[in-house]
Amino acid sequence: MSERSADDLIRLFDQCFLQGENTRLIRGDDEPIYLPADDQLPYHRVVFAHGFFASAMHEIAHWCVAGPERRLLEDFGYWYKPDGRTADEQAQFEQVEIKPQAMEWHFSAASGHRFVFSADNLSSAIGASEQFKTAVQAQALVYLEQGLPERAQRWSDTLRAFYQTGEASVADFSLEGR
Repeated sequence: MSERSADDLIRLFDQCFLQGENTRLIRGDDEPIYLPADDQLPYHRVVFAHGFFASAMHEIAHWCVAGPERRLLEDFGYWYKPDGRTADEQAQFEQVEIKPQAMEWHFSAASGHRFVFSADNLSSAIGASEQFKTAVQAQALVYLEQGLPERAQRWSDTLRAFYQTGEASVADFSLEGR
């Protein structure tokens, strides 16, 4: 799979969601964050870290999971403990990351980009657990069978059209080598 450009994602996201959802994808310098429209800017912002393609895909997945009320709150109003979580905190983190990472895996497949599980806990050296990987895979397969939620499906379709990838299959969601 070849290198992908975050600039393409920014352009595609604006084309797909700016008019109807009043939301833009923004390249950030530091930690990713979701910022609702405010007095400074009239549109919502999905801010991803350091121009990384994978960060953009991950943050878009969180945006796709969040309902309308959550999209009015900074960072969707969710609990977040930064890098350095304990094993118990990491287990909590993994529980809320199953659906977003399953969507991200679909987006990665749609863009021809390799999906990598994110434990987001580098300083504690606690990687993604096998149970987490299995749970994300199971959710990705549910989405494959039952379909993605509407905004996630629209995004996946946009990526497939742009990158000219085929329909997703069970083989796209193998744990081998991950």
